[in-house]
Amino acid sequence: MSSAEVPKSAFWTTRRRDRLAGYLFVAPQVAGIVVFVLVPLVLIFYYSLYDWNVLAGTFTFTGMSNYRDLVADPRLPSVLRTTAFFCGGLVLLNMALALFLAVLLNQRLHGTAVFRTIFFSPVVVSLVAWTIVWQFLLQDDGGINGALSAVGADGPNWLRGDVTALVSVIVLQVIKNVGLNMVLFLAALQGVPAQLYEAARLDGASAWTRFRRITVPMISPTILLASIITVVGSLQIFAQIAVLTQGGPGTSTTVLVYYLYQQAFQFHDFGYGATLSVLLFLIVLVLTVIQWQTRRRWVEYER
Repeated sequence: MSSAEVPKSAFWTTRRRDRLAGYLFVAPQVAGIVVFVLVPLVLIFYYSLYDWNVLAGTFTFTGMSNYRDLVADPRLPSVLRTTAFFCGGLVLLNMALALFLAVLLNQRLHGTAVFRTIFFSPVVVSLVAWTIVWQFLLQDDGGINGALSAVGADGPNWLRGDVTALVSVIVLQVIKNVGLNMVLFLAALQGVPAQLYEAARLDGASAWTRFRRITVPMISPTILLASIITVVGSLQIFAQIAVLTQGGPGTSTTVLVYYLYQQAFQFHDFGYGATLSVLLFLIVLVLTVIQWQTRRRWVEYER
């Protein structure tokens, strides 16, 4: 057979068609990440090098001036302390309560499906509507104090005290989102082999020992996932504070995200607001990396 008679291989082979189909399926997601994540992230770093005042119409390159202002900002330490307290309190309370509820609802008891729905329903409720309702309940003459007065107790003005305002926002956010982590933990608990618990009972292990030695290690990958999601989410809380306290009283509930909003959209200093955004990004990045790197010490399947 001459070389002219040798059949040429087709360009659109099965492998190439499958590869193209895969690229087309992931293209919308990749485009969304590039447009809505990577490009804004690059622009934030770019804007942080400028003095940008929208009202004055100025956009002047200042180099590292905004970062020097960040270091010298007298309000920033207080904002960071409030952010740390808010994040720590929310994460610990959310994770502990979600795990407690998941363990309870994992028992084969009558009516658990109803309670699962009750605990998860706040997750799907509109955030703004949820916050406005609680704003009325937490007022000095609101529903919470009305219930307390019915049993002979006097409640404080929850949103006007330095400590009670921050605690109220934390508890409100925990109630709103605890159902999400609860569902994650519940799914993980249902995947734990029952034979492990039976063997532990035969060996005389108590309920606390079974929980500490079996439950926690077996669902530790889910705990890692939930902790990362909760930490990142706690650092991005804005709507609740904007509706309930507006960062007050004083600056007792001014977390980093709300302080960023104040600088950029109330004081119209977008350059400094972008610098605070860079700080927030670095904090989230560092905390996520720390959680990911420490997983080998306590996550069962990473040891």
